[in-house]
Amino acid sequence: MCLILLAIQSHPDYKLVIAANRDEFYDRPTAPAAFWDDEPGLLAGRDLRADGTWLGITTKGRIAAITNYRDPSSIKSNAPSRGSLITNFLSGQQSPVDYLEGLKRDAHEYNGFNLIVGQKHKLYWYSNREEGIRDLSTGIYGVSNRLLDTPWPKVTRGKKMFRTLLSEEKDPAPEALFSMLADRSVPDDETLPDTGVGLEWERMLSPIFITSPTYGTRSSTLIFIDLNDRVTFIEKTFNSSPDHATTIKHEFRIQT
Repeated sequence: MCLILLAIQSHPDYKLVIAANRDEFYDRPTAPAAFWDDEPGLLAGRDLRADGTWLGITTKGRIAAITNYRDPSSIKSNAPSRGSLITNFLSGQQSPVDYLEGLKRDAHEYNGFNLIVGQKHKLYWYSNREEGIRDLSTGIYGVSNRLLDTPWPKVTRGKKMFRTLLSEEKDPAPEALFSMLADRSVPDDETLPDTGVGLEWERMLSPIFITSPTYGTRSSTLIFIDLNDRVTFIEKTFNSSPDHATTIKHEFRIQT
């Protein structure tokens, strides 16, 4: 993922709302979100090159999502796939904190990441670019390709729109949230970060929804968990064109 927005206990009808975009090269093979044949309780898209995922939820309420930390100067060509960090948690039995504590020992082997794991509305954030595990309490959070709540333009803009939609809508309209995730506004150059990829790429990567000839937003995902543990998972996939989406929807109740 390259933008994850979280609303934890911030709406009267929902314990958790997630709105997220996954950005990737168009030629990286991907399967849209579905329940996996080899992990029947796991709902997620699938990276067909490394066999991991970027965002998922299970029927038991385990949730995980990841973004890369953009720092081209520190890239390791032989690093393990970060997508496995999601599947390992979702398919496992460890508590979120125990999982993250165990990950710390080997986190340096991976390229930079932000990892969010949890159960229902209790989420935690960890990055191998900063010390410590953060317990995410009630509130609205955003993470792109730096650290949690780093005020990059897309994070600041996304959190503001997200908060407004959740405050105005008694039952947040999925299409309004997808419209937020489709925002292609390009911020002014002076507000852009300098992550070592050059100004042209910083501009291209700066909108909430990214388009370019080779790289862009491949999918937008919404996850709602209501007060009765009912999950609504909606994903729009843009594999062929950023203006033509395929939509899937899954609904289930978390098993206790």
